[in-house]
Amino acid sequence: MAKETGRKLIAQNKKARHDYLIIDTYECGLVLTGTEVKSLRQGRASLVDGFVQIDGHEAWLHNVHVPEYSQGTWTNHTARRKRKLLMHRLEIDKLEAKSQETGHTIVPLALYFKDGRAKIEIALAKGKKEYDKRQTLREKQDLRETNRAIASAKRRQRA
Repeated sequence: MAKETGRKLIAQNKKARHDYLIIDTYECGLVLTGTEVKSLRQGRASLVDGFVQIDGHEAWLHNVHVPEYSQGTWTNHTARRKRKLLMHRLEIDKLEAKSQETGHTIVPLALYFKDGRAKIEIALAKGKKEYDKRQTLREKQDLRETNRAIASAKRRQRA
């Protein structure tokens, strides 16, 4: 059996990038049971309500939905259990200190397999206000329009 290489995306939290200002990102391993890994290999997971909490110098992932494995037996996992994150002590301490500041939280951004191992990308984030969200959307729209104008000008120039 060939060893799996590369990055295979399972789930992504697009809403987090809209609702939060991403300050710093970290890649972590996950402590999973066998049926959770099999369910993830089928590409089924949801990060929508997920968050990370640091408890007793350990990072825990809460509210991430990994559905039960369809061929699982009595050893099947519960769908929304808390899962331990595998991080270095210094990273955990740094995250704990920064997340204590007002308005800061730790959210999951992406869940994926990297070289056959389940990894999660988490981010230290600060909540955006409604006007910040509108401003971000406006900037994206302006950038898209300028890129379209440049592309159309280049097409006219070639013709």
